[in-house]
Amino acid sequence: MSSAEDRWLDQDAGPVVRPYTVTGGRTRPRGDALDLIAVLEATNAPVHQRLRLGPEHRRLLTLCRRPIAFADLASEVDLPVGVVRVLVADLRDENLVRVLKATPTGNVPNDLVLRKLLHGLRAL
Repeated sequence: MSSAEDRWLDQDAGPVVRPYTVTGGRTRPRGDALDLIAVLEATNAPVHQRLRLGPEHRRLLTLCRRPIAFADLASEVDLPVGVVRVLVADLRDENLVRVLKATPTGNVPNDLVLRKLLHGLRAL
């Protein structure tokens, strides 16, 4: 006789639960899109009692305890990138995860410099 946990796991296919059930049928995150190179970090804010985080949310939150790139985060869990995007956006909306903004380390060239460079390259 198989246990209750065995019926949710197929030996060849893996988990039987489909990705859209993990996201509640949502295919796109609310708010700003998350780039693959975005760096995420847990805010360490307390999780409200009313908020019911699924096991996938909890796993992502645990992985975000230290700053981690979205692409690295997605590779750590066994879910499609689109599903991870929706779940991370849920955590961001609840202020449990923040997206760290990249700061330029040097001078950023202005439009005039870029246009001159482009013109020079076309002249070659």
